[in-house]
Amino acid sequence: MIPFSTLSIVIPAYNEGATIHRILDKVRAVVLLENIGKEIIIVNDASKDNTEEAILSYAAAFPDLGIRYVRHEVNQGKGAALHTGIRTATGEFVIIQDADLEYDPQEYNILLQPVLNGFADVVYGSRFMGGKPHRVLFFWHSIGNRWLTTMSNMLTNLNLTDMETCYKLFRREMVQSLKLVENRFGFEPEVTAKISRVPNVRIYEVGISYYGRTYEEGKKIGWRDGFRAIWCILRYNLWAK
Repeated sequence: MIPFSTLSIVIPAYNEGATIHRILDKVRAVVLLENIGKEIIIVNDASKDNTEEAILSYAAAFPDLGIRYVRHEVNQGKGAALHTGIRTATGEFVIIQDADLEYDPQEYNILLQPVLNGFADVVYGSRFMGGKPHRVLFFWHSIGNRWLTTMSNMLTNLNLTDMETCYKLFRREMVQSLKLVENRFGFEPEVTAKISRVPNVRIYEVGISYYGRTYEEGKKIGWRDGFRAIWCILRYNLWAK
């Protein structure tokens, strides 16, 4: 086993006041392998609802959780919130956690296992491999995800099955060394392209569950984000070389 002491959990939040406590309950309940500690970093991207009040109330109710709260004064996008959270992290490894309930924090240990076994520097959690439960939702959305992953793989020379996944775990020094600029959902193809070029990086992929939301339930990604992802795949692969 490769020992380390702290996992930084970066949670971008925008207008999640009604549900943020539910994901924090799940994060709080996780017992990490090898008694690894949790550093929870929540970045409020200038929410217009009661997200800030909900986070501060939760932090006051559970002071031992050591929540680190950061607020953007102006809405900048999910990618910008992730940049802030990654810069703030101090744990040896960093994992990304959306504030909605589409991904299960109990599966952090699945992503940690290749790291603890000494094999991986980066681990992606794939919604398209393994036997974990997946909510049946949008056909064309899943086709779009797979197509973007294939396009990304062709240019990074990786063989990922789910480049667009939320669950990405990084060695902190590696991800903090990247100059990340995408402020919205272009974060996924950008970070994948740039992490793939880190010398001697070891990238692994594990199967995870997925409890997707519908657009009525608050899903925020649309077709415009798909076109942006295509542009980012080209920009940070072909045009960056």
